[in-house]
Amino acid sequence: MKGKTVFITGSTDGIGKATALELARMGATVILHGRNPGRCHIVLAEVQRASKNVAPGCFAADLSSMKEVRKLAEDVRGSYERLDVLINNAGVFMTQRRLTEDGFETTFAVNHLAPFLLTHLLLDLLASSAPARIINVSSVAHQRAHLDLDNLQGEKKFTGYGAYALSKLANILFTYELAERLQGTGVTVNSLHPGVINTKLLREGFGGMSGAPLKEGAATAVYLASAADVGATTGRYFVKKKEEVSSPVTHDGALRKTFWTVSERLCGIS
Repeated sequence: MKGKTVFITGSTDGIGKATALELARMGATVILHGRNPGRCHIVLAEVQRASKNVAPGCFAADLSSMKEVRKLAEDVRGSYERLDVLINNAGVFMTQRRLTEDGFETTFAVNHLAPFLLTHLLLDLLASSAPARIINVSSVAHQRAHLDLDNLQGEKKFTGYGAYALSKLANILFTYELAERLQGTGVTVNSLHPGVINTKLLREGFGGMSGAPLKEGAATAVYLASAADVGATTGRYFVKKKEEVSSPVTHDGALRKTFWTVSERLCGIS
């Protein structure tokens, strides 16, 4: 990974931090992201020690705000001349329905709309750095999602798990459709399930359920970011570093295109 620049959202804690540390040890220039500037500085120092000769960077932004997502992309583009890997890792699990400043349900905004918009805003930088990779952290929970285009924001019915599962399904729909649209550009797009990992999200969203170590949760993302044997692989879903079959609904091309159009509209992308 020497000479490669990697941007990881949600990388000041949990799986994202473990991913950042591992890629830094492999020689990558790692760009961190977190909500709390103070936390950014603390983890930045840890990653600096792990990377030794490569200076990492860190940007603070609240991904529930589309304005801050746009500013984040602007900051990255203004600070780096290349971007070899984008890992959309940040995620939340909300037990109650709460709306963002833009009027979106928070889980849907942070877990889907933010990476959808951020990726679009960084595509030119990724394409100019090709071969480049986009990695979307989804979840096996996508298999239990119910996609109702009239209830994306929990307008008719809301449960914490239902909103989370929907957002993880959205990650895969986005992955597959984007991979198709980027054919021939040298930019690949893949998604993954990190496993049931001992993270803050797991503890808060799943009632104290125990999980595997963070390093295990980072393993598949690190593999997809660095392994030569998946350099040309795109539009796939991985579990434990192996390609797996995602739920049947993710393979509905017409639905993917409809959902893409809805996502564009919500993000204000023309």
